Amino acid sequence: MCTIMGYCGKSSIEIVKKGLEATVSRGPDDSRIIDVKDGILGFQRLSIMGLTPEGMQPFELNGDYVVCNGEIYGFLKQREELVRKGYSFRSDSDCEILLPMYREYGVEMFAKLDAEFACIIYDSQAHEFIAARDPIGIRPLYYGYDESNTIVFASEPKNLVNIVKKIMPFPTGHYYKNGEFVSYCDITAVDSVIHSDIEEVCRNIHDKLVAGVEKRLAADAKVGFLLSGGLDSSLVCAIAQKKSDKPIKTFAIGMNTDAIDLKYAKQVADYIGSDHTEIIITKDDVLNALDTVVKILATYDITTIRASIGMYLLCKAIHEQTDIRVLLTGEISDELFGYKYTDFAPSAEEFQKESVKRVRELHMYDVLRADRCISVNSLEARVPFGDLDFVKYVMAIDPEMKLNKYNKGKYLLRHAFEGDYLPHDILYREKAAFSDAVGHSMVDYLKEYAEGKYTQAEFEEKSTKYGHAKPFTKESLLYREIFEKYYPENSEMVVDFWMPNKEWEGCNVNDPSARVLSNYGQSGV
Repeated sequence: MCTIMGYCGKSSIEIVKKGLEATVSRGPDDSRIIDVKDGILGFQRLSIMGLTPEGMQPFELNGDYVVCNGEIYGFLKQREELVRKGYSFRSDSDCEILLPMYREYGVEMFAKLDAEFACIIYDSQAHEFIAARDPIGIRPLYYGYDESNTIVFASEPKNLVNIVKKIMPFPTGHYYKNGEFVSYCDITAVDSVIHSDIEEVCRNIHDKLVAGVEKRLAADAKVGFLLSGGLDSSLVCAIAQKKSDKPIKTFAIGMNTDAIDLKYAKQVADYIGSDHTEIIITKDDVLNALDTVVKILATYDITTIRASIGMYLLCKAIHEQTDIRVLLTGEISDELFGYKYTDFAPSAEEFQKESVKRVRELHMYDVLRADRCISVNSLEARVPFGDLDFVKYVMAIDPEMKLNKYNKGKYLLRHAFEGDYLPHDILYREKAAFSDAVGHSMVDYLKEYAEGKYTQAEFEEKSTKYGHAKPFTKESLLYREIFEKYYPENSEMVVDFWMPNKEWEGCNVNDPSARVLSNYGQSGV
């Protein structure tokens, strides 16, 4: 991970420097701020690709500059094409191709990238700034306007506190130019529905996910894997191990009392032959981390915070105890193949609508969680289920096939990897939410803490002052008050609480945990 920042108008280097100081952990290896005449660009580096000093940003080309936080897959092929067009390169950094691409293709370049990225380009000829973000929003980017109505971009909200009036997320799959946000890719759009038979669909799911994992193994820094023992992270690890000539390093976390998934994670690790590490946490670890987690996330969402505590503590241990710099994770599978609550979808059309909504909002929830928990510990997140080719394909599958008609959620994904990837019991085990799988006690401790903090009268009185995303439980009030301490009056950075679709029968619940659903069954065993 890296931090980028762009002040698109006259300002002082000191203001940008102060903004960058809030995210040193994203880019602890080096930092640079430059005045580009019409504004200021700042960059903090976490060295992953092109580790030499020549890979330091901003990159410059004939007076143009770019800063980018991202990974561009297949960049060597693009670089060879650019060399044939007369461009030369000083580093092995994937991001050095961006300015030559901009000169060749203009803003059409963004649709040509197979990447997870956020970037800011300064065009010296037009005296303007262009910014862009990947179609899913795996890499963060925010913006706001200062008192003189100058737009400022930055990787995280904390970079923009006290600089802009209102902080908002940069829309995914868009670029900014001439004062407008323009969509260059709607990853949820389906041009043609795939009606192939189930075996062909599952072969393609298999091949595209394997390709998505394989391309994310390339790094000049050491790579590790988060392994919860659930289906998604287990598949990522199993694929990676098949592609590796030595044991991959896997990591799992759980409460010291009732960690559901530690045993399953170990079962997977033993089966695939990984070098496995377990991190055990306590009630005190959870409660002591809460304030920090809300601050790094810049959210008040219940689901995101619950799931982030375990992930943050796990990544903290990895940072402190190993020399790993890159982590592969299992996010984004649920939004594509379904959650426990989408078993209640009343029709294929409703399932697809829900999937579209969740994928479009991912950057505010699970993707945000993965980025912040990993980057705050000076690590980089890579998300194979977010591979653009894979996501486009799964979104286009006839939603009738994605409904749970097989008495097993995510059947297409499971069926696609039957064979020797995972033990059958793991491949077909019921899903448990990550925050629950770390241990039911973790969520219970958080609820108990919130219950003890407010009387019912205090809860009702304090909740009334919030118009947007009004707290509806003592736990949600607790998180909102911590959020407001760091990001006052910026709640609209997150659209609302992540909750099951309450309009569906069986989903009108007051807690986001799948534990409260009638079909939870064996998920928590």
